[in-house]
Amino acid sequence: MKIISPSFEILTPLDGQAILKHIELCGRVCYKSEDKITDTSAATFVASIIKRGHEAVLEHYDITVKFICDRGVSHELVRHRLASYCQESTRYCNYSKDGFGGEITIIKPIFLVEGTPGWDIWRDACRCAEDAYFDMLNFGCTPQEARSVLPNSLKTEVVMTANLREWRHFFKLRTAPAAHPQMRELAVPLLHQMQELVPVVFDDLEVHHEKS
Repeated sequence: MKIISPSFEILTPLDGQAILKHIELCGRVCYKSEDKITDTSAATFVASIIKRGHEAVLEHYDITVKFICDRGVSHELVRHRLASYCQESTRYCNYSKDGFGGEITIIKPIFLVEGTPGWDIWRDACRCAEDAYFDMLNFGCTPQEARSVLPNSLKTEVVMTANLREWRHFFKLRTAPAAHPQMRELAVPLLHQMQELVPVVFDDLEVHHEKS
């Protein structure tokens, strides 16, 4: 059994200024103000439409991100309906095969400290699930049948494509203090990276920390 930390990768090559110009080109059709486009007008235009709540214009650009997370977090990811997904399938992946190292991979929980009784309980439960999974395969069950005993901590890979408006909605929900801690573990640094790579579009989104 392998334990890893969650991670993400932005798969779409991002040119922030080109994105702003594309959004401006689309959005100005609404106002027939294409004649006002200049080399420096895009940022002001995009900031203005966001401030006015005209975020439908942001739907004209998509970004793809690959998440490596546990199955529980993946269930929350795919709740965002205005997006497209590809996900590692436990129906077809046989974790006893060499391609998976003959073991399951699980995601380290951010809310447990290694070496504590809580960590030991979690690790032992995952190990028992791994043993049961392989026992079911050896009994003759197919991977899609044996997966019934796999834990929510099982590592999965999810590719998510969404437009800029949906990513804003995603960050508002998934970086909030009430969000699941393992979702925040991914969403908060992803938001910060998006803010660096795509000017203006995500600048107004702030991460609020849970009060102790």
